[in-house]
Parts: sequence; C-alpha cells; structure tokens
Amino acid sequence: MDRYVVKGGKKLRYGYTTGSSATAAAKAATRMLFTGCEIENVKIKTPKGWDLILDVEDIIIKKDKVKCAIVKDSGDDPDSTNGIKIYAEAELIEGEEVILTGGIGVGKVTREGLAVDIGEYAINPVPRKTIIEAVREELPEGLGVKITISIPEGVDIAKKTFNPKLGILGGISVLGTSGIVEPMSEEAFKDSIALELSVLKNKGIKKVIFSPGNYGRDFVEELNLKNYSLIKTSNFIGFMLDKAVEYDIEEILFVGHIGKMIKVSGGIFHTHSKVADARMEILASNYAALGGLQDDINNILNSITTDKAIEYIDENKRDDLFKILVQKITEKCRDRVYDSIKIGTVIFSKKYGLLGMCPIGKDMLEEYKNE
Repeated sequence: MDRYVVKGGKKLRYGYTTGSSATAAAKAATRMLFTGCEIENVKIKTPKGWDLILDVEDIIIKKDKVKCAIVKDSGDDPDSTNGIKIYAEAELIEGEEVILTGGIGVGKVTREGLAVDIGEYAINPVPRKTIIEAVREELPEGLGVKITISIPEGVDIAKKTFNPKLGILGGISVLGTSGIVEPMSEEAFKDSIALELSVLKNKGIKKVIFSPGNYGRDFVEELNLKNYSLIKTSNFIGFMLDKAVEYDIEEILFVGHIGKMIKVSGGIFHTHSKVADARMEILASNYAALGGLQDDINNILNSITTDKAIEYIDENKRDDLFKILVQKITEKCRDRVYDSIKIGTVIFSKKYGLLGMCPIGKDMLEEYKNE
C-alpha cells in the first residue's frame, strides 16, 4: 500500500486490516466463480473511503467453487498478522443469499459481551458488512453464494493473543472499523499527538477536548461539540496530561468510552491492555462499595467487556456508580497535573450511550456546544 504519514519526522506506511484482506479475497473469489477467469488483482473500497488494489494469490478454480488469498499488509505497524494469507472460498448455492461463514484459523465466539454472538465466527460487524457488500457487487442477479473465510496461520497466532481469554477460540478475529491500519510506532505516535497540542497552543487555543479514540471522536460529534480542539490521546493519557501542563493548556474536557476511562479512575494512565487491564476489578469494587449483590459482583468480574458488565449493575445504582467513576477520573487527572488545569469528564458506552459526567464536565459541555 503506497500511502504514508509522517510522525516524529519519520515517514511511515499505512497498511490494511484483516477485514479488508478478507473483503478483497471474497470479492475476487466471487468474480472468478462466475467468470471462470483468473484475475491478478482486485479493487475494494474501505470504510475509510480509500480504494485498495490488492494482488490475488493461491487461486484454485473448480466448477462450483473458487478459492483465493490476499496477503495481509500491516504497513509500518507490523503486528502478528502481518504477511499472513487470508483466504476466501466462494461456492455457488441455491437461492439468492450471500452466506458468510468462517473456516480454519478464524476464531469462534464462546462468551457473551463481544460484537459477535456466541457460536458465530469472529468476523466483526464492519468487515462482515464490507464482505457481503463487495460480494453482492460481483453476484449475478438471481444467484447466491456461500463465502468461507479461513486463515490457516490464525490457529497459531491466536495462542499469542488475548483471544482465548476473551472467549474467541480456534483462531483470530477478522477486524477493522476503517479497513486501514495506521502506523502506530509508540514514540512517533506520542510525538505526533504532542505536536497537535503544540499547534493548538500556537493558535492561542487553551481549551481542548481529549478522547482516547475514534469512539470518543464520534461521540463528540453526537454531542454537537466544537471539534476544532479535539485530540485523540490513544492510550497515552498520562503523557498527554503532562504535555498539557507543558503547553499551558487551561481546560481539558475528557470524552471517553468507559472501557478506557475506567482505568483512569483507578490511576492507570497508560490504558493499553498489555500495560494494565483492571477494568472489571475497578468497576466491581466501586459497585460493591454501593452495596451491589455478590452474584452481580462476580458476574462483573467475569465479564469480558464493560458493556456486558453494565448488564449486571442494578439500574437503580447506575447513576450513583457512574457519578462516582467520573468524579474519580476527574480527580485522578487533576492530581496528575497538580491541579494546574481545569478538568471535566464525560463517559459513555456504545451500547448505553451517555453514562455520566462530573459537574465540571457538565458545565464544559454547555460551554463547548456548537451554536
């Protein structure tokens, strides 16, 4: 993939996700199934809006089925899936459906709380949608096809990930909300987001919105807030608070998904799961302090996502619990900056929407609203 971004003075190449690889393989296999002709490459549009033209490999054409592969490229953010082959088999079926399933190396979901139902292959909603849409573009009217995604190397790769702990067994997940992998060299990325803050300072902007990721950015749009001062901190919340002090920022409104921000309520300022993951312990202990039932506390501790954990929290206690959590987040952040910056907090979840805001965060929301 020939697209680059400069971070920290380094030119870093973008890559594409397992979801884009599976989409391209499925599209290519479907085209060859109905034309009978091999193709060298295939073009897809990613959710990010970028077009990709990817080489097609390992083509096997039979009378009623075709199988091919796309090599996954992580760009200059190499991970455990970089360079692996992602296969799609397209098989002619009766009817006009597009049936999508998984094969070897694609994990199966065995626990509640994930984006995919128990018993289904771990092909997440966005890539599932892009695969089906890409296949329909190639599907002749009145005909149907079964698409099977397989990742043979995924069996071994999954053993080195958190997938078994999350309840995804037998392989890896097909992921990607944008379809594109942005290079994330940690030091280079930290330099780049610090530079964003520096640019705002030079523009005379003293009030900023911090959010860990894309979910927060989208929620800021839902809240109709001014987004010219929005910075995605990624997992580096403590680092960015330190930089805010250095750059004389006066106000910070945190708008974050509970899955990240709950860690901050426990004093964890680098929120990557490989560094620290005490989400359920923090949630359960605060709920227990409100008199939560032991069974619910145990269920929270055994949950694999915060959305799932919230299901076990008594509705009558939710408001109190999230008021406590947002206040703790605000206080931990203020302690980090030695009370030199006005800080407010808003937390939400994808499933439940707005969960809570501290009093300062509520005032900031009103101040930051678009006219």
